[in-house]
Amino acid sequence: MIDIQLPNNWTPRPDQKPFLKYMWSGGKRAVVVAHRRWGKDDCALHFTATAAMERVGNYWHMLPKYEQARKAIWTAVNARTGKKRIDEAFPPEIRKKTLDHEMKIEFINGSTWQLVGSDNYDQYVGSNPIGITCSEYSIGNPMAIGFILPILEENNGWIIFIYTSRGNNHGKTMYLKAKNDPSWFSSLITADDSNVFNPEQLERVKTDYIQLYGPELGEALFLQEYYCSFEGAQLGAYFSKQLARARDAGRITRVPYDDKFEVYTFWDLGIDDSMSIWFIQAIGAAFHVIDYYEASGEGLNHYVDVLKKKNYIYGDHYLPHDGDARKLSETAETPKQILERLGIKPVKIVQRPRDTMAVLRGIEACRSIIGKCWFDENACQQGLFALESYQAEYDETKKKLADHPKHDWSSHGSDAFRTFAVGFRPKIESKSVASVHHKNAGRIL
Repeated sequence: MIDIQLPNNWTPRPDQKPFLKYMWSGGKRAVVVAHRRWGKDDCALHFTATAAMERVGNYWHMLPKYEQARKAIWTAVNARTGKKRIDEAFPPEIRKKTLDHEMKIEFINGSTWQLVGSDNYDQYVGSNPIGITCSEYSIGNPMAIGFILPILEENNGWIIFIYTSRGNNHGKTMYLKAKNDPSWFSSLITADDSNVFNPEQLERVKTDYIQLYGPELGEALFLQEYYCSFEGAQLGAYFSKQLARARDAGRITRVPYDDKFEVYTFWDLGIDDSMSIWFIQAIGAAFHVIDYYEASGEGLNHYVDVLKKKNYIYGDHYLPHDGDARKLSETAETPKQILERLGIKPVKIVQRPRDTMAVLRGIEACRSIIGKCWFDENACQQGLFALESYQAEYDETKKKLADHPKHDWSSHGSDAFRTFAVGFRPKIESKSVASVHHKNAGRIL
């Protein structure tokens, strides 16, 4: 019999030890915001190896997208040792089976470890994980956490969030939550807090960033990547400046529902993807963005129930162009027909111009209208996360931003907001419910 000591031929640096000490002593909730190349995934992998041997169960390592997990973790090679990262953390002696297609390892004691993506987390319903690492959480889908946390609470499991900052988005929110909650571990580690880079190396990296992206953006990205700044704008983020101005002006705050005014809804439709809805009131020259809802894997009946339970007085419901064409059911009805049959009406279709610049013009319309919006920071949190993270695709080969958005989890909420920016037409005669109809007339019954 061969004795294997875990962690396997790996010793943490002094700046990595506080996090690992917390986890090895039974910690359940940890957030580590650390500079680029700090070793976030390596720390998590080696800790998980020990945890999987101590408690039998299922363990996940979650990246923002499932497709990136194979390159980033499963086949990745440690440049210093020439060995695969998973082989270093999980030596063959503790494995029973390695399933390449599923990117899954079964251990000799019955535990399993698997790579998953925050873009497909709902495909693993029923696996009941007891330990989860959320890697690069700041660019992953935050909706996954709402699905995961109740499972971990029930089975006394643990979760680790490891990432580099990405502007004023859900990554910052998560770090502040952990920092202000004594039951959580939190750590923010800059390049000055570790010995990974010396001052000369950091200066060269900074110079490269400035040459590549220009003085302002280059320095902001350098501070973000190596000094964990939450203030720098994300590369290619479409709405970061507009939302920053809204925060500075106090327009992201508590915005209660006013039952004297109708609530309009604005949708992004999805079949396999998420479906998103913004709830907005037009009051004077301003727009009160009072609510947001998003879910995936649900039929239109589910969203109708959500609207009814909110008990708002509704005006028009705006669907994107495919709301009058796409067939979501066996009855061959369009989404518009289904919603109207279920009592959601009137439904308006926002037509899409037939040219390649329509999306970019819609993004400009969003930028313009955000300046007139007041957002409820609690009810709209998920939607605001989406707007903060919505960005242009970056062409790594050409080293430039593409002229189209990156399609990821943030697209759904942002596309629904574009439905609002492009399609909404306020009623000319009056916007007050009281002057148009009886108070209950606009409710969905």
